Amino acid sequence: MDENIDVLIIGSGPVGAAFARRIADRSAARILVVEAGEALTPATGVNIRNLAPEQREAAYASARAFPLAALPESLPADALQARPGTHLLDPASPHSGMPAAALSTNLGGMGVHWTCACPRPGGSEVIPFLDPREMADAWESAEHYLQVTREGFPATAIGRQIVDALNQHFASDRPPARLAQPMPLACAATPEGKPRWSGVDAVLGELAEEETRRQRGVEIRTATLCTRILSENGVARGAEMRDLRSGEQYVVTAKAVVVAADALRTPQLLYASGIRPRALGRWLNDQPQVIALIEVDAPPAVAAQANPVRDGRDNVSGVTWLPFHEPDFPFHGQLMQMDTSPIAFTQPPGSPTKPVVGLGLFLAKELREEDRIVFSDDTDAVGLPKMQLNYQLTDGDRRRLQQAVAVTKRVGVALGRVAPGGEAIILPAGTSLHYQGTCRLGEANDGSSVADRHSRVWDFHNLYVGGNGVIPTSTACNPTLTSVALAILAADDIVARLR
Repeated sequence: MDENIDVLIIGSGPVGAAFARRIADRSAARILVVEAGEALTPATGVNIRNLAPEQREAAYASARAFPLAALPESLPADALQARPGTHLLDPASPHSGMPAAALSTNLGGMGVHWTCACPRPGGSEVIPFLDPREMADAWESAEHYLQVTREGFPATAIGRQIVDALNQHFASDRPPARLAQPMPLACAATPEGKPRWSGVDAVLGELAEEETRRQRGVEIRTATLCTRILSENGVARGAEMRDLRSGEQYVVTAKAVVVAADALRTPQLLYASGIRPRALGRWLNDQPQVIALIEVDAPPAVAAQANPVRDGRDNVSGVTWLPFHEPDFPFHGQLMQMDTSPIAFTQPPGSPTKPVVGLGLFLAKELREEDRIVFSDDTDAVGLPKMQLNYQLTDGDRRRLQQAVAVTKRVGVALGRVAPGGEAIILPAGTSLHYQGTCRLGEANDGSSVADRHSRVWDFHNLYVGGNGVIPTSTACNPTLTSVALAILAADDIVARLR
């Protein structure tokens, strides 16, 4: 069943979907998006958090059926648990360099599981060699694709109180864009006051409808594993595929190939294909993370309206952003009403009498070439090279983690107090799911990067990479918005070359 198309996109997450939409909107190209996993919902790429509980659990059960998600028969007593909808890279190694490293293998990738925070980076997080005006336009387009808004939650007195208190305690020298503020979120407001979270359906826009895709020459094909990129003399000719349902193997030829499989599996596929620039898999960047629970001193009327359930969750404060700001605040902070938090806390018996928010601080890690993916001659459950993550915190990283622990106490003082049982926890490496750097962009083909400013792999005419792995800077903020923006710029380069 060999095929010939214009653009092959490997990976169906927010970045793969952004490539498909941008190229389809600006050309008549025939586009094939392949995804190794299955669709988890009847509608294309819906965020799982929008589903009713029983539908959500069914989707998670389907995600666990992928071969890479199978757990070993015997696990260590201290084995970690993957976040729902994801699977750990190596669940049998809770003491490895990055024990919480996780993947998502399903239509929509992490874009159907994520918490939808979409801040723009600032300061040293920004990629210095990209044109600021081009990036501003790309971020704006990415915000449109993701349906980013600050009005997903209704404005409330307690939400304003949180913002004001944080600015009094942390933001004396900040420019307006770096003040505490409602978090930009990928969602749509609803009359009920609970947002409808954006999934890949939002990124695809009209292409979320199968009939529209058919009319516009776009296909999304699930249970289809790409096993090798076919290339010759700097030209990607296409890729070898395996139908995971039937076992059938075939070749797809294409004028342009995009690998957007995530920050771990994009370099894995390039490595398996014999495409091995020196920087491939190196400069692996996670965001060390500290979390705590904060009880908010709210006016009695507000506290009475919170109606917290037994675990302290409330629905009154929305999500607040305390941006990364150098040198005084080398963290990205977000305070989330508890029903939006991806991290579960266990509190002592007795319901809190005050609203509770979850505080997360993400750190900008010191980048090291030796933090990397090491590929093995052995293969994983789907036949690709096994991966081991060599990853360590620096002394500076450890100092900033302790700083972050101290900051949680300062936030407690600013807003009320650290909730009993909610004291600061340093999470295992990999928990952020914000892995970056493994196929990073660069200014020159000097061995320190994998691709140029257009996300085109060095020494290739038509092979592109996408996803968080292309971000070359140390970031603390959520990377999805920037990854989608970079995909938009790369898609425009593809369209120009197809003409």
